[in-house]
Amino acid sequence: MTTQQGNRFFFNVDWITILLYVALCSIGFVNIYASIFNESVANEFSFAAKYGKQLIYIITALILGFSILLLDAKFFSVFSPIVYGLTMLLLVAVLVVGRKVAGNQAWIPLGSFRLQPSELAKFGTALLIARYVSTFNPKFRDVKSIFFAAVIVGIPLFLILLQPDMGSALVFLSFMFPLYREGLSGYFLLIFLGMIVLFIADFLVPAQILIPLILAIGGLFIYQNRRKHKVMISCIIVTVIAVAYLFLVKATYERLLEPHQRTRIEIMLGLKTDPKGAGYNVIQSKIAIGSGQLTGRGFLEGTQTKYGYVPEQSTDFIFSTIGEEWGFVGCFTVITLYLFLLLRIINLAERQRSTFSRVYGYCVASILFFHVFINIGMTIGIIPVIGIPLPFISYGGSSLWSFTVLLFIFLKLDSNRMGFI
Repeated sequence: MTTQQGNRFFFNVDWITILLYVALCSIGFVNIYASIFNESVANEFSFAAKYGKQLIYIITALILGFSILLLDAKFFSVFSPIVYGLTMLLLVAVLVVGRKVAGNQAWIPLGSFRLQPSELAKFGTALLIARYVSTFNPKFRDVKSIFFAAVIVGIPLFLILLQPDMGSALVFLSFMFPLYREGLSGYFLLIFLGMIVLFIADFLVPAQILIPLILAIGGLFIYQNRRKHKVMISCIIVTVIAVAYLFLVKATYERLLEPHQRTRIEIMLGLKTDPKGAGYNVIQSKIAIGSGQLTGRGFLEGTQTKYGYVPEQSTDFIFSTIGEEWGFVGCFTVITLYLFLLLRIINLAERQRSTFSRVYGYCVASILFFHVFINIGMTIGIIPVIGIPLPFISYGGSSLWSFTVLLFIFLKLDSNRMGFI
């Protein structure tokens, strides 16, 4: 870093994004405090409690973030393969020495702290994807370029599935969006949406009806394009894949998913009701959010929160605390902050002169969007509970640090956008 660059350091950094980051972290601390508040405890402000630990995590995250801003921007491009490799080694290590919690062997115990490698793998994968696109300039119109991108994303996804942590693994599907921005055909997004529709249909429609229906639709397209050989072959391939996918969904559902995960999917689709079992979390969360009404019950006044009716309320279900104690106004504020943050990141990504920085920025936006959409969707019952945190707000050191690193690397790349091509 030259003297001139050093003098302009604080002017080049996007402080609007940092203010949004600090606001979300502050909201997280306040609501983590509320989610475990106990008025019968004499020493409320304790670093042994979750809110005390979260304060430490926030302070260390800020130190980590500003330390990243002091590094050379080219560091992240040059060392991206090493960072990716190290995070993959951690994913392998957790399968050997990891501690199993709630059926997932996803944490490496380090004294009183537990490290979750799947969180670190997100920014490691984002860096290597950006390096691959910026180095080889693939157009994603040929099998080779799509294959290499799929391998980069597929390795961590596969290792995380072995834990098995279905929620964290699904986050890696968000990398499809930055690849789409760089030239990946829109057909892949349609295929992705089609997979979701077929997944739901596989549970709601009997196989003896669904499979013949797909074959009939596929046959119609094949017949209409019988003189267009390439299109006809594509229709045949899509039809065969669609039928095979249905069988794969059933096999995965029955053999890979844990019983509680299968139950959550069935509850979401209306196939089962289990108000005292797997559906308890969501029911209590919806009650908490609904009881907040317009302005909420007030800080530390939420009965669902105060009496601990919502399990995992400081982590995966922290949004229910916001809904109960701060109401619609609080929920709207949090969602608006996230929206501003995502739009800001996309705006910053589009102004980058470096392909590496642009692709990485879109990776950051996609990962954050996926987490926010899925987590809030879980708490209001429109998405199965798959256990992923709300960025910067949910309790947890691994989560907060990984999101901080993810964001501040991009802020560093943006601050040096005029000198890094």
